[in-house]
Amino acid sequence: MVDTRVQLSGIWLDNPIIPASGTFGYGQEFAQLYDINCLGSFSFKGTTLQPRFGNPTPRIAEAPAGMLNAVGLQNPGAQQVIERELPRLKQIFHKPVMANISGFSVEDYVRACALFDREEQVGWLEVNVSCPNVHGGGMSFGTSPASAAEVTRAVKAVTHKPVYIKLSPNVTDIAAIASACEQAGADGISLINTLLAMRIDLKTRRPVLANGTGGLSGPAILPVAVRMVYQVYQAVSIPIIGMGGVSSAEDVLELMLAGATAVEVGAANLADPFACPKIIDGLPAAMQRLGIRDIKEIIGGAHHG
Repeated sequence: MVDTRVQLSGIWLDNPIIPASGTFGYGQEFAQLYDINCLGSFSFKGTTLQPRFGNPTPRIAEAPAGMLNAVGLQNPGAQQVIERELPRLKQIFHKPVMANISGFSVEDYVRACALFDREEQVGWLEVNVSCPNVHGGGMSFGTSPASAAEVTRAVKAVTHKPVYIKLSPNVTDIAAIASACEQAGADGISLINTLLAMRIDLKTRRPVLANGTGGLSGPAILPVAVRMVYQVYQAVSIPIIGMGGVSSAEDVLELMLAGATAVEVGAANLADPFACPKIIDGLPAAMQRLGIRDIKEIIGGAHHG
């Protein structure tokens, strides 16, 4: 027997697999296909203080070994999620869930996080300072250590639950930003979000996405995610949730060796709605094949030889 359990800020997960925000909604659609309680947890749809319609269409584009999206944080707003989505979620998911929060000002982050901090089923707050597909917010807070630390400090002042700051790969020194978040009180770091990218339609000679640019996700970005998780692990002593291009149990183990305690699965859910249970089912066999009895023992293993 192998042990797939991990711990994030005092909360135990049966396994390290967490569907990533923006790829799993609020759980309802996937719960119609399988028992989502097999998951370690999941990060629900990126939620802002006020409702958002999102960006104009088209906002999805294909790419080699991945996809681009510029959805633009479409969501019903924090109050609607609390009043409508969380009660429905409680009926189908019996574990702590991760609340993914985005904002357009420090005050937005503070007010939204304070609301979700009161919700019993929310185990962690994943504060997204890395969305590349909105203007005037999101990634603008995650591109400098000072801005990321400012959001972290402000959110920690009004919350009691663990706060994980989700970082952008579209920076020159992600380790410095992660370190600034840790110093400001972050309980953990999530990385990476999507890579800023573009496709151009050869017939119209214009960008495919109405937004112009979008976020690249999928298998193409896994090596970037591994490199950045590795770098951040060297810079901080708080837990890391790794993500970016994960589609197999082997990818999970690779990110954990780089330094991740848990791993989010994103675009793979859109290509195959059963991606997460398949990864969970495949994890014990992959561990046995590689001589891993307790998955916690490999966290950061690539740093120790």
